[in-house]
Amino acid sequence: MALVWTSLGVVLFALVFLVALRVLTRIRSNQSEVNRFARGERSDRPKNLRILFVHPDLGIGGAERLIVDAAVGLQKKGHRVTIFTAHHDPEHCFPETRNELTVEVFGDWLPRHFFRRFQALCAYIRMVYVAGVVVLRAIKEPIDVIICDQVSFCIPVLRLCSCKIVFYCHFPDFLLTHHRGLLKRLYRAPLDWAEETTTGMADLVLVNSKFTAGVFQTAFPRLWRRGVRPEVLYPSVPLDDSIAETAEREGPPDYIPSGESFVLSLNRYERKKNIGLAIETFASLRDKLPKCRLVIAGGYDSRVAENVEHAEELQKLAEELGVADRTIFRRSISSSEKVRLLFWARCLFYTPSGEHFGIVPVESMFYRTPVLAVNDGGPCETISVEAQTETGMLKEPVADQWGPAAFEILTNSDRAERMGEEGQKRVRALFSLDAFSAKLEDFVFALLPMPCS
Repeated sequence: MALVWTSLGVVLFALVFLVALRVLTRIRSNQSEVNRFARGERSDRPKNLRILFVHPDLGIGGAERLIVDAAVGLQKKGHRVTIFTAHHDPEHCFPETRNELTVEVFGDWLPRHFFRRFQALCAYIRMVYVAGVVVLRAIKEPIDVIICDQVSFCIPVLRLCSCKIVFYCHFPDFLLTHHRGLLKRLYRAPLDWAEETTTGMADLVLVNSKFTAGVFQTAFPRLWRRGVRPEVLYPSVPLDDSIAETAEREGPPDYIPSGESFVLSLNRYERKKNIGLAIETFASLRDKLPKCRLVIAGGYDSRVAENVEHAEELQKLAEELGVADRTIFRRSISSSEKVRLLFWARCLFYTPSGEHFGIVPVESMFYRTPVLAVNDGGPCETISVEAQTETGMLKEPVADQWGPAAFEILTNSDRAERMGEEGQKRVRALFSLDAFSAKLEDFVFALLPMPCS
């Protein structure tokens, strides 16, 4: 059966790259045009653009949040926006995808994996299918710009739409999986080559941080030698003071006992998020903070084996460390519950290493909650540790460092309050939805041809 899937993958690669070779010669670098727009040399502003987003799975996560914000932001600026995806569950999604945006689903019947294997190949097949639908739609209604993310393999097909393509590279996919074993390396080799090749076929590549831009250079040396340079577009958070006021009025979630406080870990239930560090840190403070609890919350999908397995592993770890009775596990929380948790938490424990951006610390700072994060990746750009503008602490991912840092934040109320104030100022200045939408629109306009004078 593995041979059948491998053969299918080879055939699919051949078909896609025959198309790719046909259109590759028509691809021109847009970097100079982007730079011209950034310098203010273009003042024309096309109106009512037809913009499509292509995203693999429109669930709940950082990548999905960015796509939703981008779609909402461009739609509010008067553009016609549609999101095409291979999966969208109205019961497991951001509310904007139900209430504000047009979402069309194609290819959900295609397999996501085969006996828990070949996830990447299946994701590529699903996205190529979605891209094929987009091409057919483009025959009836021309498209100005397509913005896709996560899976670049669909870009050769999307180029048949004769429009500009923006690829948002959250992080190179091949760095998110291991390459151990001969069979795995043979399986990944064409996929990794395809990821770099198809990423370079976009008219513009965006990344979510300077950290990711550096990773891009290392991960895609062929593109770097060709002069492909990604532009940084920081994700945003919605700065809605009324939501904060509602959270303050409603108080902490009902499962927090009266008179007690809590610290928060907010991530998807994935092993790479290192949520165990939050439990270990909390266990080190057990006797010092008897009226404090740990809430572990985040995205959870029962279809994903790792989510199910890791949730059980974390519960077992809490039992082993003697804090199970003071650890609260919440899965697939609503947006309103998430805001209440972020608003009322005494501190956010942000445990992932190598996080390319990390939207949760930015959200936490907006609600004036100090952040304790790993000294690596995106949080090094978003969190300020300068004395005058301190918004949290950055430490190596070991409980011996996290324990004392957490204790300082949780017991020094004056310092924690200053962190909260500075955090909100920083978010308003750097990570607002308006700033994000305006910059994204600038990038979109820069790709379009200048009108004849």
